[in-house]
Formats: sequence, C-alpha cells, structure tokens
Amino acid sequence: MAKMKIKKGDTVQVLAGKDKGSTGKVIAVYRESERVLVEGVNRVTRHTKAGQSARGTNTGGLVVQEAPIHVSNVAVVDASDKKPTRIKTRVETVERDGRSKTVRTRVGARSGKDL
Repeated sequence: MAKMKIKKGDTVQVLAGKDKGSTGKVIAVYRESERVLVEGVNRVTRHTKAGQSARGTNTGGLVVQEAPIHVSNVAVVDASDKKPTRIKTRVETVERDGRSKTVRTRVGARSGKDL
C-alpha cells in the first residue's frame, strides 16, 4: 500500500485521459489500488437491474456515476494561482512547555504556501 499525497477534499485537476483539464473535488481515496474518486470526472454509465428497494420503489435502468481514476493522472490545484502543483512536506519543530514537537505541513511546490 503506497503513501498518497492526495487527500479527501482536495481540489484536483486531471492531467491525462478523456477528462484532461477538468477539475473537481476528491470524494474518496483508495490507497490499495492507488486511485481517487473525483467529483464530476470519469463519469461512466452503469446498467442496473430493476429490483425493489426498502421503500417499495422499483429502481433500474441506466445510472451515470463517477469511476476511480489513477492518482498519477491528477494533480492538486494550488489555491493561490489555480494551477496544478506537486506537494511537498514542510517539517517544523515547535517548542511548547519545554517539549519539542515535530509538525508536518502540506505545501504547494509552485508557490510554497500551505494547502
């Protein structure tokens, strides 16, 4: 399982594929398969069989929903200039009450500002 720098809630831009150039918010992150689910991106049509739900309604037909996209095909959008950026980690040591604590912060590589 790989460590991923993209987190749920990030705004990302698609770098490759049929939705290249589009942006969206990350809905879910699947670390095992190294994929992310992005809102409004990689929409596919599923054929669902008609069945009865708990409320007694018949559901079925064509359902359009998002499918996961590989994490290498997306990049986080930097809030300052609205362009895709890589993510770096800034490590700081904070002294509090005589104790030192290490704090890690996600930083955009383009601007150097916090994400």
